[in-house]
Amino acid sequence: MVSRDLLPENPPHLPVGSSRYYLSLAASLDPARDPIAAQTVRTDAEDVVLPHESVDPLAEARFMPVPRLIHRYPNRVLLLACERCATYCRHCFRRHFTGQSGGQIKSEDLARVASYVGKHLEIDEVLISGGDPLMLDDERLVSILDAIQAAVDPRALLFRIATRMPVVMPKRITVTLAKRLREHGKGRVWVVTQVNHPREMTPAFAQAIACFVDQGIPVLNQAVLLRGVNNDVDVLAELFGGLLRARVKPYYLFQGDLAAGTSHFRTTIDEGLDLMDALRDRLSGMAMPTYAVDLPDGGGKIVLTRATVQGIRDGSYLLLDRAGQQHRYPYEG
Repeated sequence: MVSRDLLPENPPHLPVGSSRYYLSLAASLDPARDPIAAQTVRTDAEDVVLPHESVDPLAEARFMPVPRLIHRYPNRVLLLACERCATYCRHCFRRHFTGQSGGQIKSEDLARVASYVGKHLEIDEVLISGGDPLMLDDERLVSILDAIQAAVDPRALLFRIATRMPVVMPKRITVTLAKRLREHGKGRVWVVTQVNHPREMTPAFAQAIACFVDQGIPVLNQAVLLRGVNNDVDVLAELFGGLLRARVKPYYLFQGDLAAGTSHFRTTIDEGLDLMDALRDRLSGMAMPTYAVDLPDGGGKIVLTRATVQGIRDGSYLLLDRAGQQHRYPYEG
């Protein structure tokens, strides 16, 4: 495993940068007034680090058997293909990696990853993430799929590509790219994007999504519940309904991770539960995502419902997992 000693002692500064296209969606560059600016403009709030926050809130280093590969769940792994993004989201939970000059995955590291996946027969799904893997050119991206798939033949893997490109740089998505992903992924490629606000669903976004869906590549969305961006029932109803109309399935709505310097974005879990209750009265089941949290310190995901949130004790929420075990998540109300 990769040693946690290799992580920085102090929270690294996430680079500041946005595509011109994404910044053009902002009505104001004041992050206190605009949901686009809030996700892209750095504020002094990022310098406030709470005791329970971490540079690696999901303890990914603990689950890294070879560089760039995270194996937390038995049947699936996550590959950090590229550390760069077209826009650096201020709520990023992987800020110890993203934009920290690691570059794209090297050939020797990809070979180690492919060998590891090939030897572990329980793995049937590979999530390709970063950074944003679509910062790589088409050739490099499909070569990653090819290298991993070749190591496991004849069994076929499911690939998930996690990207914000349809949101922040939709022109990057082309029919040619979608066709190549379908071909090289043997028809088993899914795309997972992150749309957090209705204003991000432009005609250019819809066109980018159509490139994937029209080529038989399903698209899911994982939104993050962000204070000052989308913690409003009207905003979320418009977001999830709009995604469905764009042929994107709302998949998860995540409670904010405990990443260093991001407390100004997090709501309480109680607020999230109230929002989900209100949304159920307004949306069809197809438009409803699953509200969930990634437990700190590598505990995995817990679905957040009135049944799994057991209350607050000693400054922490008590959360119940599927095995009936209790876990703690800080209460910041």
